[in-house]
Amino acid sequence: MPVLRTLLSGLVVGESPRWHDGRLWLCDWGAREVVAVDADGRRETIDVNTYAWSIDWLPDGRLLVVSSSDRRLLRQEVDGSLAVHSDVTGIWNELVVDDRGNAYINSIGFDLTGGEDFRPGSIFVAALDGSTRQVADDLMFPNGMTITPDRSTLIVAESYGKRLTAFDIDADGGLSNRRVWADLGIGTPDGICSDAEGTVWYADVPNKRCVRVREGGEEIEIVDVGLGCFACMLGGDEGRTLHIVAAEWRGPQHMFDEPRTGCVLTTRASAGHDGRP
Repeated sequence: MPVLRTLLSGLVVGESPRWHDGRLWLCDWGAREVVAVDADGRRETIDVNTYAWSIDWLPDGRLLVVSSSDRRLLRQEVDGSLAVHSDVTGIWNELVVDDRGNAYINSIGFDLTGGEDFRPGSIFVAALDGSTRQVADDLMFPNGMTITPDRSTLIVAESYGKRLTAFDIDADGGLSNRRVWADLGIGTPDGICSDAEGTVWYADVPNKRCVRVREGGEEIEIVDVGLGCFACMLGGDEGRTLHIVAAEWRGPQHMFDEPRTGCVLTTRASAGHDGRP
């Protein structure tokens, strides 16, 4: 059984973990904070001047923020000010930026916490100049996204589809050649990350675990947690620390209720991080 260590506790609901500059960064949705924590558990609250839903960095080091406050993609400049990176509004969810600065952002298609009926979601890409276009649609609750180590493929978790779906990344930033990368059976993928061996870790809220899978869906490793697993990210020494962002799941209307059960758990992974984020 994998050994789990608690790195951080006291979160409401953490999401969008990213390993950046020697620390794990994440969005604590319920607290409306961006938090960074080092390998010794030292925590810092980062001021991003908005209610951040998801984060990632441009190649030049500027932070992109999916703002839940005004449903836009914002950019934090060097002086800390915020600029609109994409003025296309939507019920945005996850974000990943490629090495060329293309920001892929997905929309689940409906207001989950507001009780709206399901509608299929989509993926948009925002170029460095801010121009934005839709590059995929008809997704069954698009969630976490990762770009493979060779930078050729974007993989998105379809939570309601119980699968990981892949697209080729075209020269112009578009997505093509849609295909099922892994059928997950009972798995319900949320946040995902890729490793140096070309496999993918996915976090699973209802099954309270993180799972490492190969293309095709073969399960290689399973980490049972006992809490809903919202996201995962490899980082730390040699990129081989798996960070699991977990919390008790109370349903969409009560996910931010007290007491705070959100935490970051860590365990040793077999392969190091690669790809993006």
